[in-house]
Amino acid sequence: MAVTGEMAAFSLSKSFSLLSPTPQNSRTFSSFFSISSSSSSSLSLSNLLLKPSLNLHVRPSVLRSPFSNGGIEFSGENQEEQVEKEVEDDDDEEEEEEEEEYLDDEGYQSEGADEEFVIDEEELEAEARVAVQEFSTSLSRELKLEEDETNLHRESGGKQRRQRTVPKNVPDHLLPKVAIVGRPNVGKSALFNRLVGGNRAIVVDEPGVTRDRLYGRSFWGDHEFMVIDTGGVMTISKSQEDVFEDLNVSTTIGMEGIPLATREAAVARMPSQIERQAAIAVEESSVIMFVVDGQAGVTSGDVEIADWLRKNYSKKNIILAVNKCESPSKGLMQASEFWSFGLSPIPVSAISGSGTGELLDLVCLGLTKNEEPGDLEEEDYAPSIAIVGRPNVGKSSILNALVGEDRTIVSPVSGTTRDAIDTEFMGPNGQKFRLIDTAGIRRKAAVASSGSTTEALSVNRAIRAIRRCDVVALVIEAMACITEQDYKIAERIEMEGKGCLIVVNKWDTIPNKNQETATVYEQDVRQKIRNLHWAPIVYAAAISGQSIDKIMVAASIVEKERSRRLSTATLNQVVREAVAFKAPPRTRAGKRGRVYYCTQAAIRPPTFVFFVNDAKLFPETYRRYMEKQLRTDAGFAGTPIRLLWRSRRKSGKDAGSSAIKARANFPKNQRKEAVTL
Repeated sequence: MAVTGEMAAFSLSKSFSLLSPTPQNSRTFSSFFSISSSSSSSLSLSNLLLKPSLNLHVRPSVLRSPFSNGGIEFSGENQEEQVEKEVEDDDDEEEEEEEEEYLDDEGYQSEGADEEFVIDEEELEAEARVAVQEFSTSLSRELKLEEDETNLHRESGGKQRRQRTVPKNVPDHLLPKVAIVGRPNVGKSALFNRLVGGNRAIVVDEPGVTRDRLYGRSFWGDHEFMVIDTGGVMTISKSQEDVFEDLNVSTTIGMEGIPLATREAAVARMPSQIERQAAIAVEESSVIMFVVDGQAGVTSGDVEIADWLRKNYSKKNIILAVNKCESPSKGLMQASEFWSFGLSPIPVSAISGSGTGELLDLVCLGLTKNEEPGDLEEEDYAPSIAIVGRPNVGKSSILNALVGEDRTIVSPVSGTTRDAIDTEFMGPNGQKFRLIDTAGIRRKAAVASSGSTTEALSVNRAIRAIRRCDVVALVIEAMACITEQDYKIAERIEMEGKGCLIVVNKWDTIPNKNQETATVYEQDVRQKIRNLHWAPIVYAAAISGQSIDKIMVAASIVEKERSRRLSTATLNQVVREAVAFKAPPRTRAGKRGRVYYCTQAAIRPPTFVFFVNDAKLFPETYRRYMEKQLRTDAGFAGTPIRLLWRSRRKSGKDAGSSAIKARANFPKNQRKEAVTL
């Protein structure tokens, strides 16, 4: 009966031994208490329960358990005497130390079961941050992340370098704007990249690459402004074949299911849609940069665009930039041909950067002072939401429905959107967001087989949009089957650690819907996109505007969950309950994993570091169980969470004896309490 009572007391003590909170920064967790069947029953329950450790001068990482010594227990004053005896005989023990076996409550051998793990919270928090950094570095190598391109320091005509002053934290919509317009393939996007610094716009030696408005921040001296890249304006009536050639629209790739009449009508409307986007950019800009091709000379398209600008926007500051003037000697001669437009031509080269200094001087002169905002308070953080998915699922339609205007071109033509289009948006609750419309992501094999450099760059921009955003809205078409490509995109989102919501667009096209339709559809989505089982699903119709506001509500919730941090006490309580409900499985050798401490080391995404005896003792199934318990008890809906497992540091054989020596040097009033932890 005495043995039974002791085992019952041990079981109770074991339930308190994991992650017991203490008021100090140093915590001690006993992984095992050795109870011998031959021992007396004088060991009290207070000695079995784990007690808070003292703020001692010496805190060794591994301590030998004071309760075990060859299967004999000590209590009260006998413990202090035993410590002194062990200190005196320490040299003899080092010479003749034999390996002992410790049996747990079920009779399995447990390696190092008599040791205690001392928790130094500051040290483990620092180690957790190192673990997160190591994981991020390894993941970056796996994803082959590219380093962010730094802004180039520009020189004015190769003479004086202009340095940027301390930038004001001014929102994009309050900055003055400069629109770049011209006919196709004159180098507008290359000049845009030169002014904003980096490869924001796709630059390919073919016409019709840029179609939507693309915004970027630029500066020159004390001036900061927004530069708007636009598509090539074709104001002259052309045949259907010429439109196909100028816009470089494919009639086969991704358009097999579109009727020929619908396809031709969509292509015929595209020049007017591109021209409308350019007109919107010109309307909202105070400076217009009219770009022409110096090597091609004056064309009828340039003449008509110049007449259009003089007729409608003569009150604005119009600057004529003659691009592709790489040769200094021939540049003035090439630019002189455009004096007939009634504007002063400036020879520039977007590739080499020559002449851009004088060009930016003229741009800054045209920026009126009343457009420059005054001192503003620091702007709140605006989460970025990337709208991604396969081609023709309605991504651009969703963006236009959210912002309430034709921000991007919507067409049944596959691959209409090329660049990643950033748009500021104010949510229903007053929160600011940055929406990013992206090109459709097709399979790598399909993109490679098409041989289209433009499409490959468009897909790359979409992947980069996932990388730089906070939340991803994965759009799927309601009537279309979920394919392997959707799973691949979802896998990329999860690996990048981004929050996600699944938007089922064109929900109004589902016939004969009832109350069970959404349930059945959700089961199908969860089964086929298993790696996003934590993502909320929103059913919407962009064309009719049905439930379109729910997208931003869900995105706002996901962003808050992605940025949430749990307190260490709450987290350890959740982990303690999870381990108590289901302990880690044993190996064939009888070893069992033990959790000593857990902390949240990062947010966006939430990252948790578990300090355990051996990370190899926690199989993937148990790690998934722990993730499920964290989601059940702590939330984190719509965001991936990462669990990192760190093994306990190994110590030498003399760790226990050196720890006993250190405790023997404590004052007498502290020595007893140090032993009875």
